[in-house]
Amino acid sequence: MAGSAHGHTPAAWTGVTISFIGFCIAGVFMVAANPLGFWAGIAVVLLGGVVGAAMKAAGLGQPKESREQTEARTTAGRAQAAS
Repeated sequence: MAGSAHGHTPAAWTGVTISFIGFCIAGVFMVAANPLGFWAGIAVVLLGGVVGAAMKAAGLGQPKESREQTEARTTAGRAQAAS
């Protein structure tokens, strides 16, 4: 995966950052024994997924590989494994 720059896009970074903030919010309110705040944090986590998906749909995510790129990657992997 490191060779494909998996996840290094504005959509991925934004979605993960928002979800991480929601996770922190939920954690703080869980310790504080506040169920409403906990569920608000969970809602922020879900919002991060929605924002990431929307940004990907807007063209800010990882582009899909073409069939030729997939075949070239498979061929290169086989050649490397054989040597």
